[in-house]
Amino acid sequence: MDDVPLSVLFLVLAVLIVLSAFFSGSETGLMVLNRYRMRHRAREGHAGAKRARRLLQRPDRLIGLILIGNNFVNILASAIATVIALRLFGQIGIAIATGTLTLVILIFAEVTPKTLAALHPERIAYPAAWVYTPLLKLLYPLVWVVNWMSNNLLRLFGIDTNAHGEQPLTGEELRTLVLEAGGGPLPKRYRRMLLSVLELERVTVEDIMVPRNEVTGIDLDDDWDDILQQLAGSQYARLPVFRENLDHVTGYVHLRKMPRLLLQESFTREDLEGAIREPYFIPAGTPLNKQLINFQRTKRRFGLVVNEYGDILGLVTMEDLLEEIVGEFTTDPSDTIKDVFPQEDGSFLVDGSATIRELNRSMDWQFPTDGPKTLNGLIIDYLESIPEPGTSVLLAGYPVEVIQTKGNAVKMARVYPELRRN
Repeated sequence: MDDVPLSVLFLVLAVLIVLSAFFSGSETGLMVLNRYRMRHRAREGHAGAKRARRLLQRPDRLIGLILIGNNFVNILASAIATVIALRLFGQIGIAIATGTLTLVILIFAEVTPKTLAALHPERIAYPAAWVYTPLLKLLYPLVWVVNWMSNNLLRLFGIDTNAHGEQPLTGEELRTLVLEAGGGPLPKRYRRMLLSVLELERVTVEDIMVPRNEVTGIDLDDDWDDILQQLAGSQYARLPVFRENLDHVTGYVHLRKMPRLLLQESFTREDLEGAIREPYFIPAGTPLNKQLINFQRTKRRFGLVVNEYGDILGLVTMEDLLEEIVGEFTTDPSDTIKDVFPQEDGSFLVDGSATIRELNRSMDWQFPTDGPKTLNGLIIDYLESIPEPGTSVLLAGYPVEVIQTKGNAVKMARVYPELRRN
């Protein structure tokens, strides 16, 4: 190279450093590329995403190709830098060339391009895929030899080199993925719906059911005129039918089928009993995702929740399950009555029958959900007794004051979320 002008050597050195930066940056870009977004764009027809996806199906070959190219240009750059240094400074130039080239490569061919690729992987990875696809075909024999030697070395340590498939996301990982999309284009409402879908397998029908003491039904032992008035004025689409109490349930009636019968002057108690449908019972521990499928399979929209002893705990409907996903959408007048009443001092009066899950979701509180289902149950479970009005407790860091009790339950309590102790 003694007869090669220094200007040409400097030009070749600059090109090699640029190539080194390309190999380093593209390696980072391809490795940190969002695989799900890449697959989505590939399905949409993006050519660069398609090529990148094919390359990443065999990451060992891609990495081998990149490292061959990167090491080749770095070694060649080192040789040329040494020649330049010898011409300019003599023997001492070797040390100068080594230190200078190391610094240049570190800054311009490693840290800077890799940082850029980590911040904007798609801008680097997709164009690079156009280069690597034909380059892999051209250098495939060399890449195959390098990978064969590398894979055999890994096998000596018991590493399976044939496991190229991606591991599926767990439910918790998918939940984290949805949560981290908060700063992206995913609207908050849609993100909440996706999180609710992921929660279905962790929530049981007992968590969302209408508790037994709040169930409205038809007692066949009541006066017939009272039953007719209840049928005509009920705000629910389906009502359980029983004798004396819910433990002696006989089924339920679909009120949308009743207007035609009610218009008949001869409508009798026997006609009502003939319209009763067979009851459908649901074990209390059934996860919501499974129950949703059961409702679809059995073509049911209404079920009575029972415990392990067969005792009826409450009822749940298809609408209750859907509201767990999309939020409340019913126009039921009873649902306009809120269980939480804000006060001027920043506290909230909360009905004791309010469910813990609904309080956490609507008020962004953090009461524990792995125990009692209502605020009343949470207070009594903590105190292990029926509290007197004026009793104060600290539940999950929230100061809670019992305002009113009725019978053996807390009717109303005051919650001070601003005074919560973390």
